[in-house]
Amino acid sequence: MRSNPRMREILRTTDVTGLSDRDIPLMFREVVERGWSLTAAGGRVLTDLRPEAPGTYVDRLAEETTINGRGMTDHDLPAAPDERTPLLVRRCLAYAFACLRKAQEEFGDTQVKAYVSLSFADTEEALLTSHVTFCTPLPDVRPYIPDLEAVTDAAVAEISLEGWEGLEGLKGCAAGS
Repeated sequence: MRSNPRMREILRTTDVTGLSDRDIPLMFREVVERGWSLTAAGGRVLTDLRPEAPGTYVDRLAEETTINGRGMTDHDLPAAPDERTPLLVRRCLAYAFACLRKAQEEFGDTQVKAYVSLSFADTEEALLTSHVTFCTPLPDVRPYIPDLEAVTDAAVAEISLEGWEGLEGLKGCAAGS
């Protein structure tokens, strides 16, 4: 896993042991269960998130990140940052890992990467919110987050199945577990 300093600090202070599908809100568990599919352009997208009418995208990266990207459900979480942050991080990581495992099953490889970002909402409450998306890096397209280490306005991580070493709590997290 690659991450910027803000995400590394959050992960250092968050317990990720024992993550399971129970950490994922029901709506997102259903997305995982329905799996992945390919678009006409060859984009790898979560089937349940595909729009009914195909859109027009600059490239496959834009197609994948637009279709696959969602804010993580957080309306039921406490507002206090010390309570909210670990719960939100657990949700995002459990969802990301479950989707990556499902992508590996579907496509037979580990090319799909997850991107998790955490930032404070531009509202009076300034609650911590999150966004998770997935894409397949392409040789002829710039990376989704070109200089991840330089991001300063959010905590961000690029996650692949190979990047889970050291996060043993995530090993058992997969759809249906």
